[in-house]
Amino acid sequence: MTEFWLPAGLLLLVALSFLLIPVLRVRRAQQEEDRTALNVALYQERVAELQAQGEAGVLTAEQLDRGRDEAARELLADTDNAEPDRSARLGKTLPLLAAVLVPVMGLGLYLHFGASDKVELTREFAQAPQSVQEMTSRLERAVQAQPDSAEGLYLLGRAYMAQERAADAAKAFERAAALAGRQPELLGQWAQALYFGNGKQWTAQMQALTDEALKADPAEVTSLGLLGIAAFEDGRYQQAIDYWNRLIAQLPEGDASRAALQGGIERAGERLKAAGQAPATSARLTVRVELAPALKDKVRPDDSVFIFARASSGPPMPLAAKRVTVADLPIEVQLSDSDAMMPNMKLSSFPEVQLVARVSRAGQPTKGEWIGRGSPLASSTEAPQHLTIDSPDL
Repeated sequence: MTEFWLPAGLLLLVALSFLLIPVLRVRRAQQEEDRTALNVALYQERVAELQAQGEAGVLTAEQLDRGRDEAARELLADTDNAEPDRSARLGKTLPLLAAVLVPVMGLGLYLHFGASDKVELTREFAQAPQSVQEMTSRLERAVQAQPDSAEGLYLLGRAYMAQERAADAAKAFERAAALAGRQPELLGQWAQALYFGNGKQWTAQMQALTDEALKADPAEVTSLGLLGIAAFEDGRYQQAIDYWNRLIAQLPEGDASRAALQGGIERAGERLKAAGQAPATSARLTVRVELAPALKDKVRPDDSVFIFARASSGPPMPLAAKRVTVADLPIEVQLSDSDAMMPNMKLSSFPEVQLVARVSRAGQPTKGEWIGRGSPLASSTEAPQHLTIDSPDL
């Protein structure tokens, strides 16, 4: 805190100078007044002496006038440099009292309304924590100092999860969601904390949170992983396989989590075989999407592009979807059961589907500016398909 209190002390000295300097000036002015009063008294004494000599006939009238003029000039010379009298003064007591009270009151007000705790936290965060417990303690004090910081609450929730304090983490994620909005990632983390804090017992609240998260972002990884775990623990092995396949599709190659997820999928498949069932056959469609040359000047690189498959005869909602941007085009993607929007509505559940690609500046998968549609094809088709976005989306 030295880097804070040293400048503060210097500023305090400057402030006190404005109070103490006038006191010293008043003392000097008092000395000037005393000297002036003495000069006046001497002048009056000199004039009285001249007057007495004139009356005694020692001095003529002309000599008396010259003596008075000389005494007056001497008085003026002595008082020429004296400061003008001040009509109002504070005296010494009030400025000295203020010089004591100002720093005391300033310190008290700063400690009450100031940000000394935040200054100390900033200094601490500049140094790497020595343990998870120390980091958690810092985050707790940061949240206490800034209770409206959604980012601080999110980081605190993650720290609680690392310490296996799932119930505390759930409260932190809930507060963060209330402040930052119900973002998919926050909802997924909240549901996960509730699940582990509730002894791995699935509830309607957890289901609602994960449904809401996946509706806003079908690729929300925490929700996909959690739903797979819950399904596996509940003996719903095929659903666990489907969720984990969707999750693997979102992870980059070389991610350490892919091996663990693949192991979970294999164990779920073994449980299905032990129960006399076989894992469902997964449909997989490969499609290359490009933009018509005539539209290149009518779209922006950051416009969203939704590539999806929907049932030719069935519900209009996408069965499997992926999201890219115009800057990614042309692109080749794969749509499979692992990209299903809902576990009970997969590509393999419908014999015939249609491929669609839509450009949406607003980022809405159901409405956009330009679209490309393919002809109906079997969901078991293995040959690569081609889509060109070339028509207005009416």
